[in-house]
Parts: sequence; structure tokens; C-alpha cells
Amino acid sequence: MSARVLPAVGAALSAIDTPALVIDLDAMQRNLQAMATYAREHRMRLRPHAKMHKCAAIAKLQMAAGAVGVCVQKLDEAQALAAAGVDDIYISNEVIDETKLARFADLAARITLGIAVDSALGVERLAKALKARGSDAAVFVEVDIGQGRCGVPPVAAGALAHQVVSHGLRFAGLQAYQGRAQHIRGAAEREAALQHAINLVRAAQAGITRAGIACPLVTGAGTGSFVHESASLLYGELQCGSYLFMDRDYADNEPTPNAPRFEQALFVKSQVMSRGSAHAVVDAGLKAHAVDSGPPAIWRRALDYVGGGDEHGILRRRANASDAKEALPDLGETVWLVPGHCDPTVNLHEHYVGVRGGLDLGVVEAVWPIEARGCLG
Repeated sequence: MSARVLPAVGAALSAIDTPALVIDLDAMQRNLQAMATYAREHRMRLRPHAKMHKCAAIAKLQMAAGAVGVCVQKLDEAQALAAAGVDDIYISNEVIDETKLARFADLAARITLGIAVDSALGVERLAKALKARGSDAAVFVEVDIGQGRCGVPPVAAGALAHQVVSHGLRFAGLQAYQGRAQHIRGAAEREAALQHAINLVRAAQAGITRAGIACPLVTGAGTGSFVHESASLLYGELQCGSYLFMDRDYADNEPTPNAPRFEQALFVKSQVMSRGSAHAVVDAGLKAHAVDSGPPAIWRRALDYVGGGDEHGILRRRANASDAKEALPDLGETVWLVPGHCDPTVNLHEHYVGVRGGLDLGVVEAVWPIEARGCLG
């Protein structure tokens, strides 16, 4: 566990040690309400992806605002959040290991639980585990609609759904997610990719109907695409996650017309620890934020993050910056980083510091543990 002293509720921003993962609670609350309102007005179930924030307190806020439950990608994440009081969880991923499936069946006896399958072996092992424990779970057939990762081809969805039913499992519908399309920069190109994905969902659903099985629900969608899934009249549930915090990568997308606008709410607080004539060094390197989607942005300053290392981040003034106030920050000055990708950045930290009143004059309102960080299995 971290040896650092966490700030007290009511403390000023200066009390937050660096580097630290900070939530602008005002922005987060507006994002929370915007998505909840959208889902309600479009008669969609909302099941946000908790793999993004990995925090029971936040999951409970989402459910209090109308979400039916949350998604995760790993059994360990589900167990961590369930232990902290989250009682409706869907693992939108496959679990094939028999030892893990025994743990899944045990958890299914205690909370409302669901899981995805994409193989006959997965169905067989899941049925065996649930029967041995005497528990029940919602089972979704995952279909590959362009992600090129897990999932059966649409033409095989009916046969796998039949296997689910024939093993005495509760078939709950289709898991259909196109993650690659979320980050296509152009709105028109993104829409075209999603329309292709939706056509594949329609084919999978038709195959299930031909197999004589009702398809109760299609679940999927993400922050970069949910408007298209909800407009398709095929999906009944949205799994958006990043909308709550946002990140630099999503901010680089051209906005989708008629979609809610979400604000940046997640930041890494850093401070300048060294300074040269043409660069400054902050104390937030690779151990403080993920760079799989590129470097962080510098919040409201014409500076670029150009690398550094595990413990250091190098900042340079942007080449086209003309405003004199965008000189390099001074030693000890606070610099707010916008992570390139929120999910793996969160996984690097043990706590959130929630700030109310903005990043200039705000005060600490909450310190939340990130219970599911490091839950890889």
C-alpha cells in the first residue's frame, strides 16, 4: 500500500501530493447526468463499464442515477466490486478456466451476475460450474462485429445460442461491441463503420430467431458510438464507460452530431521538479499515466508532453504558441495532465481525489479507493 498521506476532506488543492489522480467532481456529475438523461429519453438500459473507473463508490453513483448495473471485463474486477457492495455486474468477456468458473459460480450465488460466451467449450464448462454450485447467471453470446477479437461470426450466433439453451443456461441475448470504431476520428467515417457493425448484429439476431430462440437483449456500444447503437432499434442496453471521465484520445474525435457533449473530468496532478532553458520536467511519468493511446495533453496550456521516462515528463512550449503567458511553468508549479487513455491510467493508482469547485480554487470533497485496480484475472 502507498505510504503517502492522503488529503483530508475540505483541504485545498495544494494538499494533494503529486502525482495524483484527481476527479473534477462538478464535471463528472454533469457527464453522469447527461448520459443518464440520454438513456432515459431514448428508452435504453444503461450498464456503464466499470473497468474504466474500477471504483465501487462511482459504480454506486451511476446506479443511483439510473444505471441497471455495471460491466467489467475480468472476474477479479467483479469480485472486487461485489465485495465493496456492487450487486449487479456483467462480465462482458469470456472466462474459460475451470477454476475461475467455479469462482464465478460462487459469486453468481450472491449477486446478480452475467457473462459472455463464444465457444461450445465455454458453454459446457460454464454450465458445469453453475450446476455444481446451484447458481444462475445471464449468458450472452458474443458476436464479432468488426473488433476482430472475441466473438463468433454472426452466422454462428444461432447455433451457439442453441447450445446455451440446451445446457440449461439462461440465454440473455447478444454481446455486440465494436471497439475499434470508437476512435475513428471523423464522425462520418465512424458512423459508416458502426452501420456495418449494426448490419452484422442484425444478421446474428436473425440467425438466433431462425434457431427458434428469442433474443431478449442486444448489449454493447461505447462512448464513441452509442448514438448509432441506440438509433438502430436493435440494441437495448448501452455499455459506455469513458463518458464519465473522458480522456485526450476521445477528445481528439470529431463530435458525433446530436450526441451529448462530455467534459474532461479526470486529471493527473503533477508539479515541475526541474527546468531547463527550453523544457520543464514534471514528476508524472509512465508510472502515473498510460501512453498506449499517446501522450497526455496539458490542460489549458500551449505545452506539449514530449516524453520523459518512468518518473519524469518533459514539457516543451508548443511551436505555434504565440501567447507570452504560455512560457514554461516555474519550479514547483502545478501542471494538470489529461491522460491519453483513462482506463489503464486509473489502473496505476490506488485512490481518486475528488475535487469540488474546479482545478483553480476547488477543495477536496472525497477520497475513494480504486478497489479493482490490478485485477487482471
